[in-house]
Amino acid sequence: MGQPASAQPPALLKRAIPRSGEALPAVGVGTWQTFDVGAKAPERAELKEVLRLLVASGGSVVDSSPMYGKAEGVAGDLAAELGLRKKLFFATKVWTSGREAGVRQMEQSFKLMRTRRMDLMQVHNLQDVSIHAKTLREWKAAGRIRYLGITHYHSGAYPGLERLVKTREWDFVQFNYSMAEREAEARLLPACAESGTAVLVNRPFSQGHLFPRVKGRELPAWAAEFDCASWAQFFIKYILAHPAVTCAIPGTRRVSHLRDNLQAGAGRLPDAATRRRMVEYLEQL
Repeated sequence: MGQPASAQPPALLKRAIPRSGEALPAVGVGTWQTFDVGAKAPERAELKEVLRLLVASGGSVVDSSPMYGKAEGVAGDLAAELGLRKKLFFATKVWTSGREAGVRQMEQSFKLMRTRRMDLMQVHNLQDVSIHAKTLREWKAAGRIRYLGITHYHSGAYPGLERLVKTREWDFVQFNYSMAEREAEARLLPACAESGTAVLVNRPFSQGHLFPRVKGRELPAWAAEFDCASWAQFFIKYILAHPAVTCAIPGTRRVSHLRDNLQAGAGRLPDAATRRRMVEYLEQL
């Protein structure tokens, strides 16, 4: 059951970025694959509406990378067309080796995303992280970027992420976390909470693998107890209910999917006992 078109946008949960106290909406948009479209692609019209709805609903986080094809440029173009840059929290990444190559790539990201100041610059998959860290610190001190981050997408990288998080030198860390990939709960999420590192969650649907498990099945009646009206909301609310999580960034190019995802950041969240019940219910399917 979706939100009626005439209803007010959901009041999105916000979480404080530990390093600054700045409030960040808890549901954003990832651009991997979804924003990688050509200049004349028909999908651009709906992507433009996705960004408009994100902001209208109280959201702001848009995460991209040079790795994502045309995504940075599409996000930058559409934000400029809508006049929404100041209302968006732009995050992207450096994904290359060597200082000079990193500088060139980041300068290109600034141009593509049409911004003079990047909200969050992250080292993608920890590639040449020690070299890029020096540049990022310099750029932050100069006011070119607001926050520094590191990212990865699989649990094999968690020890490296945990080690860096514990240095307290990084404002954000981004990694995969979902009901199908819960390994981060053991050590990484607690380390983020202890060190005061903001957490962006990628792959919240485990690259879509969660949906086939629930296809054709109704939500359990008790999902209504935490204002959950769809399986997408079920999966995202589980993530947001972890206190160390700052923002989940599901990728989408569909307005209907974004509206559904945003609803996960509204209303009540499951408590610890309910989260265990959610896992048990899913594992029995």
